[in-house]
Amino acid sequence: MSDGVDPRHVPASERDRFRARLASRPLVADGATGTLLFSRGIPQRACLDELVLSRPDLVGTIHREYLEAGADVIETATFGANRVRLAGWGLGDLAARMNRRAAQLAREARDVAGRDALVAGSIGPLGRPAHGDLGVGDAGARAAFREQLDGLLEGGVDLLILETFHDLDQLLLAISEIRAATGLPIVASMTFGEELGLADGRTPEQAAALLARSDVDVLGVNCGVGPSASLDALGRIDPGRHDLPGSFMPNAGLPQRIEGQFVYAANPAWFGEVVPLAVAAGARIVGGCCGTTPAHVAAMRAAVDRLVAVEGASIEGAEPPGEAAGADSRAPTSHLARRPVRVETPRATPPPGNEAGAVDAPSPTALLRKLRDGEYVISVEIDPPRSIRIERTVDAARLLAAAGTDCVNISDSAMARVRMGALAVAFGIQHDLDLECVVHLTTRDRNLMALESELLGAHALGVRNILALTGDPPRVGDYPTGTGVWDVDSIGLVRILARLNRGEDEAGAPIGGPAGFTIACALDPTAEEPAREWDRLEQKLAAGAHLVMTQPLYDAGQVEAMLRVARRRFGPGGFPVPVLLGILPLQSSRHAEFLHHEVPGITIPDSTRAAMRDAGEAAAEVGLETALALLRDVGSAVAGTYVMPSFGRYEQAAELVRRLRAQSRAVAPDAGQAVASTIGPGAARPAALG
Repeated sequence: MSDGVDPRHVPASERDRFRARLASRPLVADGATGTLLFSRGIPQRACLDELVLSRPDLVGTIHREYLEAGADVIETATFGANRVRLAGWGLGDLAARMNRRAAQLAREARDVAGRDALVAGSIGPLGRPAHGDLGVGDAGARAAFREQLDGLLEGGVDLLILETFHDLDQLLLAISEIRAATGLPIVASMTFGEELGLADGRTPEQAAALLARSDVDVLGVNCGVGPSASLDALGRIDPGRHDLPGSFMPNAGLPQRIEGQFVYAANPAWFGEVVPLAVAAGARIVGGCCGTTPAHVAAMRAAVDRLVAVEGASIEGAEPPGEAAGADSRAPTSHLARRPVRVETPRATPPPGNEAGAVDAPSPTALLRKLRDGEYVISVEIDPPRSIRIERTVDAARLLAAAGTDCVNISDSAMARVRMGALAVAFGIQHDLDLECVVHLTTRDRNLMALESELLGAHALGVRNILALTGDPPRVGDYPTGTGVWDVDSIGLVRILARLNRGEDEAGAPIGGPAGFTIACALDPTAEEPAREWDRLEQKLAAGAHLVMTQPLYDAGQVEAMLRVARRRFGPGGFPVPVLLGILPLQSSRHAEFLHHEVPGITIPDSTRAAMRDAGEAAAEVGLETALALLRDVGSAVAGTYVMPSFGRYEQAAELVRRLRAQSRAVAPDAGQAVASTIGPGAARPAALG
């Protein structure tokens, strides 16, 4: 009970007033409570919902900061405060109390701020793709949602936001239970996977049709991989088709794990820019999810105010949601950094002897031999299939091999999207084709023993080129309630690989002889924390990495800047190992803006983005020519290139490889040296690999 009114008997006009308020102007919702809690010292694995009891001061402060930034709606800190999820912490019996207190804290913050804001009760999934997997059944799920609802109602919320649901049946069940108990407005918000589908395979259109018939007040999207992909999802939901307003509360792009914290890519200015697009797509509530801060909310507040101030403000010039945005939601792999420059690579550590005598080292991989011989290496990335069938993936590799590709990179469930295992795909390709693979191996999903076990198996099957990566957080992928392992990070994985090359596992036990892995590592030369990125690169090289692969770069100036830092860090010769320059051909202006604003590690110069805007329908060809021009300009300053096809467009990648091979044949023998000399001393020094 609150203010002497029974909250279970809210008059129907409450919903009418809410809809009228949405119709009058878009409302700005708050951002990520968890992100701010983590930034203020709360451990990543803490139970955030419990903080309303143990740290009410901190939770209240965060609410007030969002209100001061201009939020019209603040959500209670109760996303996971249901009995089922809290049971994992031994706190299930506190569910009702936590929800009641959370609502009271939000109301108190609103009173202190003196802002006419709405308090929304946040309700998330029970914790897994389907509540049946938890052994609670429909009755247990209803009881858990009802218990959480009762606490929120007693605390005095104004509306309810059911968010980050990827199981439509569970969401519909929750709505049914809530609607039977209260007449408060309901915002039903879903999060979609890489291919804009729910966990059960239903499309945004199908989900919207079912939700519209469930008596909700707003249809929306939240979380996901960033504003661009969420715009696409909102466009497909098309709330206006169902005579309902929409909500738009995306993550701040893709996160990077830095010193145990998740740092997100999309800055506040970008959120301000996408507000008109979201409103044009039907959103009447705009806010943020993971990674968003009061600064993001302030930018959205300013954007909404500008729209309202200009009567009939035109947003027709904005590109409608399309494939360009969500498309490279696969840019996860590019989120794994790759770049190249040529210099010397240390020889693999000599194999140890044993009682029976010295053991011969395995032959170097074809990739290592080509780099050692000074050949220009071209690698193209391939995504594993999201099914049990591998035929089309092998066909894509066959197409790339015919075009002149030296090897293919196999991503490892990039962006935490579940796909066929990279090692299995690599073995399938190498078994069927005369084409070597570079396997991306992340430390996200495997503990130390599992990493070493997979590497031993990979070596036995002939898969011996490994790109050591830390991996994207599970929260951005198909299982946002999953957890990462991270016994070691990418530096630790390089050490493991180098130790296997010395003939022993991490515990010092012999493995029957030295392994012959070629160890690649990642570099993001345009990182927001450049000193930390280069410090980590030094540690990877010291640990035994043979090769550097970079994030995509887009002009010679970025390459020059990278080489200057390399010379300052490693001496006049620059990089002590070969470097493959990351190339991700742009498809459209929206694609360029998405990558620039929302994908960590990708910075696209203003001039390049302007060229894509001016290209119009010829944008894809301009993107291809831009990539070719860059590779021509940097010449032999790099050992080769690493191509990341957009949206799985392997035909275009094959065309880029064909043109690149033709371009290299047409260049005079000393042309590369001449170009390299303009970039800096030592840049074109041949690599000495072993």
